[in-house]
Amino acid sequence: MSAPNTDRVKSILAHYESDNPGTKGNLARLLLHGRLGGSGKLVILPVDQGFEHGPARSFAPNPPAYDPHYHFQLAIDAGLSAYAAPLGMLEAGADSFAGLIPTILKVNSANSLSREKQGATQAVTGSVDDALRLGCSAIGFTIYPGSDNAYDMFEDLRALAEEAKAVGLAVVVWSYPRGGELSTRGETAMDVIAYGAHMAALLGAHIIKVKLPTAEVEQEAARKVYDKYQVPIATLSERVAHVVQSCFHGRRIVIFSGGAATDDEAALYDDIRAIRDGGGFGSIIGRNTFQRPRDKALAMLQAIIDIYLGKT
Repeated sequence: MSAPNTDRVKSILAHYESDNPGTKGNLARLLLHGRLGGSGKLVILPVDQGFEHGPARSFAPNPPAYDPHYHFQLAIDAGLSAYAAPLGMLEAGADSFAGLIPTILKVNSANSLSREKQGATQAVTGSVDDALRLGCSAIGFTIYPGSDNAYDMFEDLRALAEEAKAVGLAVVVWSYPRGGELSTRGETAMDVIAYGAHMAALLGAHIIKVKLPTAEVEQEAARKVYDKYQVPIATLSERVAHVVQSCFHGRRIVIFSGGAATDDEAALYDDIRAIRDGGGFGSIIGRNTFQRPRDKALAMLQAIIDIYLGKT
């Protein structure tokens, strides 16, 4: 289900000036796969929530989702760009679904049993060798800008990204500010989200995943700059545009989290339109799809893809 290469994809790949043909080939593999293939947009299914929140909180709302094969098949049938998961989930379907959907190995994970708050961190749970063995297109890594342990996470990412790029894999970075002195509202504040996204770009990410920013500004020093230069952040599409601008003026792919599960589908679709209209590159959406019955999840994913294609 790969589309022919397009001028839009070629222009995106041209922004990655230091990368070898293997890495660019894997980025192209993501950008050319599925219903959005060739459009320059991505919709990715992430299923790392079992590690983060536990099996019942993740899969009890839709029991077939306890089976790793369920998620491979959902991503394939929906025509998604890729499927991202930790080591065990990918290993459980690696043979059955080999070559049918680009995969991203999530190589670090946290868990909700941990006592870490101000010093939020994640353990490295997969390797570049694992990603190669499983035929993945990329590795995925979470950083927590603002955490008391952020510097250690940055160093782990630097080492893994260097290794991944050397063997032709792309690097996807989940940048989720938290910990330290950040307030709960500050974790999604406009200035903090843009700063976290920019850090991911500086750390060498090819694809950057962040949460949608609110109109809050957490740092007083940043507030003065936003006010002085009248940076437009009133609407969600303006805030998306500012995050993309913060990632090398759109020279890096920025995708946005689908957030916690919600029954308000209209609001979710409005968020997708704001991402599209703000120049975002797409969505990585998990619980809002796999926690629904399969037919409803497929319908939702088709609606999201149609929005990115400009059909609605």
